[in-house]
Amino acid sequence: MSAIHIRRSRTGRAFLGLAALGLAAMDLVVKTLVVVTMADGRTADLGLFNLRLHYNTGVAFSLGSSLSPWVVVAATAVIVAGIAVFLFRSVPGYNRLSRVGAAVLLGGAMGNLIDRLDGAGVVDYLHTGWFPTFNLADVFVVGGVGLLILGYLRPPAKPRSGD
Repeated sequence: MSAIHIRRSRTGRAFLGLAALGLAAMDLVVKTLVVVTMADGRTADLGLFNLRLHYNTGVAFSLGSSLSPWVVVAATAVIVAGIAVFLFRSVPGYNRLSRVGAAVLLGGAMGNLIDRLDGAGVVDYLHTGWFPTFNLADVFVVGGVGLLILGYLRPPAKPRSGD
């Protein structure tokens, strides 16, 4: 393994970890602000969507909401851990777009997992009226998957002279 490959592996993994932690923190700060400002049941109309506090005790689209919160937490933790291991092993071979997608996906998954740990469910607050209420972490997960797919579809970069 060349020194360049090792450096790229470390850089890619460091970027993935730090960016994911930063995005998860951003998600948790926004959720905290929503809980503090909207706990009284108010709704803020922002045109395309409303801000409305909702606790989702299940997973996507409230699936599993009848299960014990700790079953949902444990299952979510196993899934997020599996995604994290896969991404940390794979990211050195990713192009920039896929690396960003991996970080965004993992950040969203971590944000929702951490939010779920108190047993109350995930704080959702983006309400459209025509789609289930969701949050910034959900946007990160979906956007991250989209960026990963676009990165896979993108043709590989041409080697630079001297590589």
